[in-house]
Amino acid sequence: MDSKPYAEPRQPGARPPAPVKIVIAGGFGVGKTTTVGAISEIKPLTTEAAITSVAAGIDRTGHVPTKTTTTVALDFGCITIDEDVKLYLFGTPGQDRFGFMWRDLVIGALGALVIVDTRRMDDCYPAVDYFENAGLPFVVGVNTFDGTLGHELEDIRWALAIGDDVPLITFDARHKLSVRDALLTVLHHTFQRARASTA
Repeated sequence: MDSKPYAEPRQPGARPPAPVKIVIAGGFGVGKTTTVGAISEIKPLTTEAAITSVAAGIDRTGHVPTKTTTTVALDFGCITIDEDVKLYLFGTPGQDRFGFMWRDLVIGALGALVIVDTRRMDDCYPAVDYFENAGLPFVVGVNTFDGTLGHELEDIRWALAIGDDVPLITFDARHKLSVRDALLTVLHHTFQRARASTA
């Protein structure tokens, strides 16, 4: 993993970068914790707990049988993009039973990255619907597990019923530079929406 920082150290007396809150969302086991961990310049805060036999039945772990832990509150990390912007990343829990926490995690966010696992498209709909209804700018990122894309992007767009105004990208949650590019897409989309609303 490339350990080189994205921003040079600030000069004494320089203004600190502006804090920008980004939410990382999606269904159970799509790669939210991995995404935050791959990019964070600090040791990520995670709230992983072991999946019990009872929870496995509730959380539908059949498509991710090797997953032994799950986020029960949030993931948190941060990354300095440049001297002007520092991203604070908040990963949501993926299970439906923790959905009540999303409203609090989204407060103050400028945008969101909604992660999709094309092997389990049904799990993606709640996150997409949530951000559409909330009016928060979001980007849909297809996590390319094992480096493969199961469906064409236009087919995924159609299946998720998202408009052409929502960026749809592929990325690999395990790789820092890939995650960086996905987060930059969220930033650019957010700023474009803001400019359009004030034009």
